[in-house]
Amino acid sequence: MSSSSSSPAPPHVVEDCLGIVQLLSDGTVTRSGDYSSISLMRDVPIDLPVQWKDVVYDAGRGLRLRMYAPANHGGEEGKLPVLVYFHGGGFCIASFELPNFHAGALRLAGELPAVVLSADYRLAPEHRLPAAYEDAVAVFSWLRGQAAAAAADPWLAASADFERVFVCGDSCGGNIAHHLTVGCGSGDIALDAARLSGCVMLWPYFGGEERMPSEAPPPPPEGDASPSAMAITLFDQMWRLALPAGATRDHPAANPFGPESPPLDGVAFPPVLIVDPELDVLSDRVADYAARLEAMGKRVELVKFEGQGHGFFVLDPMSEASGELVRVVRRFVHAG
Repeated sequence: MSSSSSSPAPPHVVEDCLGIVQLLSDGTVTRSGDYSSISLMRDVPIDLPVQWKDVVYDAGRGLRLRMYAPANHGGEEGKLPVLVYFHGGGFCIASFELPNFHAGALRLAGELPAVVLSADYRLAPEHRLPAAYEDAVAVFSWLRGQAAAAAADPWLAASADFERVFVCGDSCGGNIAHHLTVGCGSGDIALDAARLSGCVMLWPYFGGEERMPSEAPPPPPEGDASPSAMAITLFDQMWRLALPAGATRDHPAANPFGPESPPLDGVAFPPVLIVDPELDVLSDRVADYAARLEAMGKRVELVKFEGQGHGFFVLDPMSEASGELVRVVRRFVHAG
């Protein structure tokens, strides 16, 4: 009589996000650095008069930001606003180091002009929310320390106006900007010697269990059931990877107006600029978010970009539409 023992089946892929992140059935995660499938590897322009360097803002977690400052600016020329920028990627992918994000930050720093702090944060699913929010608060804590320090970073000491700090982000970075703004306005996040003067949200990544009209999923291409870039199926997948396990898209991280989300009526918001591309599948949700804030008495400027889709500034930071976006942000940042 013979006996045999069966070995457990090898782990299989549960979620495959653009071929970049794979979540396996045993909970392990594989991650690739190849972003060619979503066109984030364009050449960076080299003729912008902007200097940049990488700085550690959280040594314990090894988290960095990239600081950009227009060359030969400061001192007698007057100090510049500070734009704290959080990149997009559905909380799951990307980094400030990717050429497209780098090019966009160069353009913002040089053409606003402003000191730009483009920050990385922990990514899901290895680090599910609220990890990214915690890291964003750490960026603000670092900035608060710089504003109060006699020996601040020399670039900030020379060029940064800490009375004019703006938080900005695209896609999930816009979501982070929202949550930081709420934290500052409710008193949970203190900037002390610095002041939050405005919030810039570029096609912010929000969600909800009830679909908005623009979010209707298109039929998948014949023979291809995988999510494509910038489609609602991809955004749904990223929420599954980023939210706490078992949470729905009505979780407060995803839906600012969900059943368990804290009310925003009494939260003090600075002026808010929201960019809403016409062809973005999240367009209706972004417009609804802006309308609700405005109904609460917040100062909101909603700018539509006709013929553009989600992430257009990131996908082509040197395009004509991206140039107009930079001009819109410049007017907002330098208003008053």
